[in-house]
Amino acid sequence: MAEQLEPMPEDWQRALAIVAHPDDLEYGCAAAVATWTDAGREVTYLIVTRGEAGIDTLEPAKAGPVREREERASAAVVGVTGVEFLDHADGVIEYGATLRRDLAAAIRRHRPELVITLNPDDTWGGTYWNTPDHRAVGRAVLDAAGDAGNRWIFPDTDAEPWNGVRWVAVAGSSEPTHAVDVTDGLERGVRSLVEHRTYIEALTDEAPEAYARSLIEGFAEQAAERFGGRPAIAFRLFPR
Repeated sequence: MAEQLEPMPEDWQRALAIVAHPDDLEYGCAAAVATWTDAGREVTYLIVTRGEAGIDTLEPAKAGPVREREERASAAVVGVTGVEFLDHADGVIEYGATLRRDLAAAIRRHRPELVITLNPDDTWGGTYWNTPDHRAVGRAVLDAAGDAGNRWIFPDTDAEPWNGVRWVAVAGSSEPTHAVDVTDGLERGVRSLVEHRTYIEALTDEAPEAYARSLIEGFAEQAAERFGGRPAIAFRLFPR
């Protein structure tokens, strides 16, 4: 029998979710965010690009604003009002000091106890190759959570060092350790992904509603097998 997932910590108030693209958080994580905001917790989104290279049928100058609008609408569905974009170039994000500095600066500004990001591994479950953007951002988030607390690393940021990050939670990991019961947030998680309608319609011939429901309910059912049968979203949790 697979090892059971532990419940995610609940003794926190502020979270900062950092991912590469609009829609990254909506592939499951948003259902957990809905559950957290319902409980009165504050969650802010930081998107490293505007997803401008993500729609083959729409040139980047037009795609970027569309995807930004869709992300803000998507975030609102799950109770997130703070959505920021960093304007790194979509598809060619580079891991390095510049990215780490931008992320550390954001962590210092927002002072989260929980930082959330997406799978930084080479693959999705050892089967599908992960994208360079996901790998670069995920790894930089893990590093920036430590950078943010060291006043001698990136001392030129506007905010004071922040040592208050207690955990980094990685969504989409093939080795999850914890989960969130999303019984009450699942439907909004589905609706949140549907808000990325332009992106989904260019991606698949399936109706956005059917596409989103199949994916999000599938993720929740998969995690439920290791979480007492309750629909859940799983994370790999790294304490700091």
